[in-house]
Amino acid sequence: MSNEPELDKTLRTGEGRATLGVEGAGLDEIAVVPWPILLRRRIAHTVGIDRRWALLIVVLSGLFTVAFTITILVVSLNDVAKEFNSSVATMSWCITGPMLAFGVVGPAYGKAGDLWGHKRVFLGGLFGAGVFALLTAFSWNPFTMILFRTLSASAGAATGPSTMAYINRLFEPGERVKPLSYWSFVNAGAPVIGVVAGAALVDSVGWRAIFFVQAPLCLLGVVIAMWLLPDTARAPHVKFDIAGSITLGVGASALLAGISQGAHWGWTSLPTIACFAASAIGLRLFISIESKAEAPLLPLHWLRTRNIALPILSQSLANFAYMGGFLFAPRLLENVLNLQTTQIGNIVIARPLTFAVVAPLAGYVTIRVGERVTGVFGGLCVAVSMLVFAGVATGSSVWVAVLALGLSGAGIGVSSPALTALVANAVDNADLGTAGAMQQLCSQMGAVLGSVVMTAVQASREADGLTSSYGAAFVVACVVAIGAAVAALFVKSTPR
Repeated sequence: MSNEPELDKTLRTGEGRATLGVEGAGLDEIAVVPWPILLRRRIAHTVGIDRRWALLIVVLSGLFTVAFTITILVVSLNDVAKEFNSSVATMSWCITGPMLAFGVVGPAYGKAGDLWGHKRVFLGGLFGAGVFALLTAFSWNPFTMILFRTLSASAGAATGPSTMAYINRLFEPGERVKPLSYWSFVNAGAPVIGVVAGAALVDSVGWRAIFFVQAPLCLLGVVIAMWLLPDTARAPHVKFDIAGSITLGVGASALLAGISQGAHWGWTSLPTIACFAASAIGLRLFISIESKAEAPLLPLHWLRTRNIALPILSQSLANFAYMGGFLFAPRLLENVLNLQTTQIGNIVIARPLTFAVVAPLAGYVTIRVGERVTGVFGGLCVAVSMLVFAGVATGSSVWVAVLALGLSGAGIGVSSPALTALVANAVDNADLGTAGAMQQLCSQMGAVLGSVVMTAVQASREADGLTSSYGAAFVVACVVAIGAAVAALFVKSTPR
């Protein structure tokens, strides 16, 4: 343990390159990893990539491999339901379950990485995701499909906070915005790309083949990461907050389950009331436990810290509109503009493309104008995007939808890296994994709430006509996105 402070410094500054385990390997071995976002060797040499960026590619590739498949079945749920002789409502838990799991268990992984080393947590999560992805490919009924997908996401959730912890140790506070923009693209963009590519992949190779491919990619990622990644410093003699992890998981899961199924079960039904009651009890116990815990999963003083609470709140509200609006967009295009699946896929790709272009540039903009300006601008872009969607009616040009999707991608691409960097700069290095996990949890809760609330609003207004009902759902998302901009207005930018 005596060399851990020096190792942690090496991770942050990039000094001592041989220690990072990349010197002997060079970039040849990294270049052959077949993950979608890895740079080829020729490009890497051209741009002069250093060891820190090579390690960043490794961890982001693992995160992408896990997150890409969370939403990949969104457009194809009907086909999967028919194969299992089930309903779309039942099979929708193949999407909702993994999204819930990916966020809810994140804080536990963040704390585990801070205590026992993020390399171990990253490797274990990627390995578990691969094993359960393989089992998903052999699913024989709806229950096993939902179970294995949820377990795969539960394991893979470890890659989120661990990746952020590596970024924050590899790069100094003034350098973090740019690498965090790539983290934001992968964390938020991979599920979106999954939605876009899902229909084409399922039609061409079948849904089982997707998970047959994901499994070996995860396991290959384990081998590469085991070889290249250095470990991070571990905090000795500190207890893991088991009670806090359990109560937070129960409280958050019950809340989201009650909201997501309330319309189906009935808002006054016993199961819905039981979910909300369990959520209230679980979250109240969580707060009580955290106030006394020796090593709390969530240090309660963070809730009173300006540059932690407000950026996370802003990201959660923006993600409500971002993911809720995106999952709703294909339904709008199909039911209101009467477009076919292929046309819809070609249109919705506008958002991840815009995100991919804007996110890397956001770092340069943030350095010049500050996180507050970019956070507010991003929230307002998402709000305008939802307002444009609300105006879509029968006969509207498809370019209106393209504009709305582009604005949404640009808004999150600008604001997310800046707000993520603010949180990272506001916590101690020992808590970087925990902070990243809390951001992941709140963002996922925002995404699930967005899709559920917008669905409920649309269903309640359907008697007024499809156009009016979809418009009402997007107006709600617009108001929430404005809330994200307001929250960002009160953050304090990092001194330049």
